[in-house]
Amino acid sequence: MLHKFRGGVDGESPQKVTLVSDNARNFYGTTGSGGRTDRCSNEGCGTIFKLSPQAGAKWKETVLYRFDGYHGATPYSGLIFDGDGNPYGTTGGGGKNFGVVFKFTP
Repeated sequence: MLHKFRGGVDGESPQKVTLVSDNARNFYGTTGSGGRTDRCSNEGCGTIFKLSPQAGAKWKETVLYRFDGYHGATPYSGLIFDGDGNPYGTTGGGGKNFGVVFKFTP
């Protein structure tokens, strides 16, 4: 196991998601809920996360973005990267309740 999601701001429900990796062996993905718990019900709107390898075969999770409902919600798809390393994806909700296509730039 690389990471156990705790829910809340950490994110939860990373279903139907394929992890993608970069050249530094980090993994990236999305969770369908969790993140900001002040919107999208008490469960949150979802997150973009990064798992980084650490010493001793451990992994560190970093939440890169918490969806807010207006800029997307419930990202049940994975991510793809463009040639510059920017991740793109889609959400099933948010925007005007019909989902969005997003580009994430940290």
